[in-house]
Amino acid sequence: MKLFSAIAVQGVVEPLIPSFEQAHGCRLDVTWATAPLLLKRLQGGEKADALILNRAVTDTLLASGGIVAGSDAVIAGSATAIAVRAGAPKPDISTPDALKRALLEARAISYTDPAAGGASGIYFAKLLERMGIAAEINAKTKFPPPSGYSGMFLPTGEADLAVQQVPELLHVPGVEIVGPLPGALHMVTVFVAAIPADSAQPVLARALIESLRTPEAKALFRARGLEPG
Repeated sequence: MKLFSAIAVQGVVEPLIPSFEQAHGCRLDVTWATAPLLLKRLQGGEKADALILNRAVTDTLLASGGIVAGSDAVIAGSATAIAVRAGAPKPDISTPDALKRALLEARAISYTDPAAGGASGIYFAKLLERMGIAAEINAKTKFPPPSGYSGMFLPTGEADLAVQQVPELLHVPGVEIVGPLPGALHMVTVFVAAIPADSAQPVLARALIESLRTPEAKALFRARGLEPG
């Protein structure tokens, strides 16, 4: 079965795959990428049997008839957060003003390239504009490769702060979460599992969705920094 999945949930879905494959006598072929990149691939004619995408992309596909009506199910929500290298001092980001100071004082920052379509990168780029510090921050920003992890630059010392969704930050060894974006800047991305209208295996896709909503799966979501749906 072919699964297209947003990378933000990779740390949870990947460990669940072996037991699902064993229980259903199948093999999952998973493509991990940002939801907008997966949408482009679907719109370009590629096929998948099951999807895990953010709510915005799911709604786009629902509106166009690309998803079986009523098959979409919220599986988790993920907050955008700030991280540092494990053991490094954690800056004060408790208020919008404190976050602004921390960003300006950092030697280098990493967040996902908005052009790659990731929700946290798009949001953070707009937030920098709203805060009036886009030029200063982007002059010292390192973007990970498309569908990559901004935290990869923390253990190497190439960045002092990384911004991404919590499970994506935790996917990188040697990284510690400072906290979510403060106050009114807080942003949560909702992830949805669904069945494409042209799925070749809709029954198996439905079983996969159900497996992501079991108590065991929900406990794993929480352990990996997501709030289960």
